[in-house]
Amino acid sequence: MGNNRPSSLRFAIVTGTGAFFAAVFFSFFSEIVLPKLQIIMLSFLFLLAVIITGIVFDMVGVAAAVAEEKPFHAKATKKLKGASQAILIVRNADRVASFCNDVVGDICGTVSGALGAAIIIQIVSGRAHWNSYESFLTIIMTGLVAALTVGGKAAGKRTALEDAEQIIFYVGRVLAWFESATGLNLFMGKRRHAREKRR
Repeated sequence: MGNNRPSSLRFAIVTGTGAFFAAVFFSFFSEIVLPKLQIIMLSFLFLLAVIITGIVFDMVGVAAAVAEEKPFHAKATKKLKGASQAILIVRNADRVASFCNDVVGDICGTVSGALGAAIIIQIVSGRAHWNSYESFLTIIMTGLVAALTVGGKAAGKRTALEDAEQIIFYVGRVLAWFESATGLNLFMGKRRHAREKRR
């Protein structure tokens, strides 16, 4: 347990730092850049993309928490691409779920709210006769964002519970491609520890 404490502390520090910079970037975009865009439809598309990102990561976090490791060993024996990454995702389910649900999910939730407010500003900006409707439009936008987020996550959770292994294997394949393309190992040192554990 003592050997795991530094690793957990490092994970917490790295996760918190990454969350800070991601939140700052998206907040900067929603508060500074987005209000200056002239195409409202583009803003709506970006808002939808943020909501979908939160839903997808929430689904992955749930799938990681409930997926079984055993099915991926057969795939790893056949040397299917992504199988070893899927095994590591399941073995680190607590960290994967924390990152997907708490970090990415919370950031997307916060940013989507800010984006909704920025879109309302875009709509009423330069339209003096619309100013009296700003509060009403803000309420409608808040309800719309909440409905899409909550409804999407509910559907995503159900899918994650029913097809956890399939989702994790797909994510493993994506991670395998990313590691192959960049040379980065997202689970630093975990493969070696996993082999030692099996011994």
